[in-house]
Amino acid sequence: MTYVPDANRYAKMSYRRSGASGLKLPAVSLGLWHNFGSIDVYENARAMARTAFDVGITHFDLANNYGPEPGSAEITFGRILQQDLRHHRDELVISSKAGYLMWPGPYGEWGSRKNLIASCDQSLKRLGLDYVDIFYHHRPDPETPLEESMLALDQIVRSGKALYAGISNYNAERTRQAAAIMRELKTPFIIHQVRYNILNRQTDADGLLQAIPEEKLGAIVFSPLAQGLLSDKYLSGVIPPDSRAARKHFLKPETLTATLLSTLQKLNNLAAQRGQTLAQMALAWLLAQDWVTSVLIGASRPAQITDAVKALDNIAFSQEELARIDALLP
Repeated sequence: MTYVPDANRYAKMSYRRSGASGLKLPAVSLGLWHNFGSIDVYENARAMARTAFDVGITHFDLANNYGPEPGSAEITFGRILQQDLRHHRDELVISSKAGYLMWPGPYGEWGSRKNLIASCDQSLKRLGLDYVDIFYHHRPDPETPLEESMLALDQIVRSGKALYAGISNYNAERTRQAAAIMRELKTPFIIHQVRYNILNRQTDADGLLQAIPEEKLGAIVFSPLAQGLLSDKYLSGVIPPDSRAARKHFLKPETLTATLLSTLQKLNNLAAQRGQTLAQMALAWLLAQDWVTSVLIGASRPAQITDAVKALDNIAFSQEELARIDALLP
């Protein structure tokens, strides 16, 4: 049957302007880092994309190396676009990135002009698109001049292959330098994708949280649930066999110490007092901060997406609640 999206989808979501640009992003965006690869169940990925659009999520975030296998998340989403969302392309914000290892040899990663432009061309072919809305440099390159990476992003935009440029995983100093270059080039440079959550606030010390708004950039936060730690998945202390910790990839079982488990349980108690799940409170905590444009969630099934969007029902925190959260963390 032909997919018909929920007619009330835009009433279910709030939208926030990314920095000083004209582009608005949904408060909750869907990342395709996991569960959209060639090893995953296609119909589940398709159901998640449709559910996301039905609740007003218009932004779908990819990278050239997402899978596994690398590139397969873009192929999967390109297939979903053709089957279900092709008539809604102008309602969507589709982003991709380049910078991590994608193909062998000296040009398959980092931030050279060669890598970034070739990566963008490859991503567009896999997605079946003429352009993406945002193209990011996925990580800074310590060996390539920053000007070269920024000029490559500028050319990608000017050639019509992307509407906006962004960066990810840059520290405060490099962010300011990149912004200065892009201002001189007059490139629509609008967003920084940064790791941040209740448990991981390392960017506070770096000054990045001040640099982002001062440089008139938006911010989309990835890993807002700390790879699932800020959910009910690990609260019992038992690691589910289908979890990321069980796969021992980015989240290791030894991460779940007795101290961390106690902290998670106390946070969960506070969330319950607010009428939220731990995951909903963790997302609300981020969205309550002025510098955050959108939170980038991952999901393994459609119900997790609808549950996450319920965080928008209460993003107000009292000073007492914020103090209690801060007191639980070292």
